Amino acid sequence: QVQLVESGGGLVQAGGSLRLSCAASGRTFSSYAMGWFRQAPGKEREFVAAISWSGGATYYADSVRGRFTIFRDNAKNTVYLQMNSLKPEDTAVYYCARYSAGTVYKPSDLNNYDRWGQGTQVTVSS
Repeated sequence: QVQLVESGGGLVQAGGSLRLSCAASGRTFSSYAMGWFRQAPGKEREFVAAISWSGGATYYADSVRGRFTIFRDNAKNTVYLQMNSLKPEDTAVYYCARYSAGTVYKPSDLNNYDRWGQGTQVTVSS
C-alpha cells in the first residue's frame, strides 16, 4: 500500500517562501504523475500543481503560476512544491496526491488521484 507523507509546512510572512515535500513509499513512485492540492477552511479542495512521471510536464493553477514550482526526484521517491512570494490567500492545508497514471490529462480533477497524504498546514501572515 502506497503511503504519502507531506512535510515542510509552517507559518511564514507574506512574501516569504516555503518548500513542501511529499515522500512516497513503495517501488512504483516513478511510474505515476503526482499532484498538489490545498484546502482552506470552509472551502473545497482545489488543485495547485501537477507533474508527469518523468517531470517533463508540469501544470499549475492560475492562482499560483509563476510563484510555485513543482518538481520531483524519483531516486528519492519525493515530489516537492516550492512556494515563493506567498500571500495570505495561500493559507491552507496542502495535500499531495498520486495521479492514477503516468501521464496527466485532467490535472485539476480530484477523481483522477487515487492516493492522498494527510496534509501539511501552511499559514501566511499579512
